[in-house]
This record gives sequence, structure tokens and C-alpha cells, in this order.
Amino acid sequence: MSPRPQAAEVAALGLRIAMLRMGLGFTQQELAERLGISRVAVSNLESGRSIPGERTVTLMAGLFRMEPFELVQGTAYPQAKVDRLPLVTAKYTEVELQIALLERDLRWLESAPAELAIEVIEGWQKALRLLAEGT
Repeated sequence: MSPRPQAAEVAALGLRIAMLRMGLGFTQQELAERLGISRVAVSNLESGRSIPGERTVTLMAGLFRMEPFELVQGTAYPQAKVDRLPLVTAKYTEVELQIALLERDLRWLESAPAELAIEVIEGWQKALRLLAEGT
């Protein structure tokens, strides 16, 4: 049987969640809505009164742009739950991903031959239209 987590270690995870939430400029209510939990549940997580489940850790990690294990690393998060966390999580929406790829291509195109640049830009125009249409 594993020892009970120390209160400070549980609070450390809660404090980490609170700091990351505030870093995004979210209120507890806004974070709760994105996670599909109540504001009171977020408050309980941040105060260390409760420990998040694997689903909640995974969703929070994605919102905070980190992997699930990074969110709980160095805290008293139960090892049995850590073992069930996915190794990676989606950190970007499809729109955010496409914008990041477009920005990368635009930087690259500054030094590309004109005919290639035109071809790539036309491809992006088509892709962005489809994304805007939701298809």
C-alpha cells in the first residue's frame, strides 16, 4: 500500500493548476466550462481538496499546452493514475494548428522561388476556405 500524499504535494498540484489557469487569463468558471466540470470542482482542485481524474488532467494539459505527465510531475498525483495518463495530448485545435503551419510556410516562402510561392499560397487559400466552411 502506498503512503498517503502529503498535503503540501497535493496543494502543489492545485497551485500549479491555478498558476497555469491565471497565466492563460482564465477565471475558474472559464476553465470549468472548457473542462466540462463545475467552478466549485476547479476551486477544489486548486485548493488541493480534490485530485483530478485522468480525463481532467489530460484536458487541462491540452489547454495548458503541455503533456499530461508534465502537469502532474513532482506532485503527489497517484502513480496508478499517472500510469493511465496518455503520453501525449492534443494541444492545439485544428484552426490553431493550421495557422501555425501557415505562419511557418509564410516565413519559408520569403526565400522561395516565386513560382513555388504562388503554388503554396494557392494551396493555402484553398485549405483556409475549406477550414472556414468547416469541411
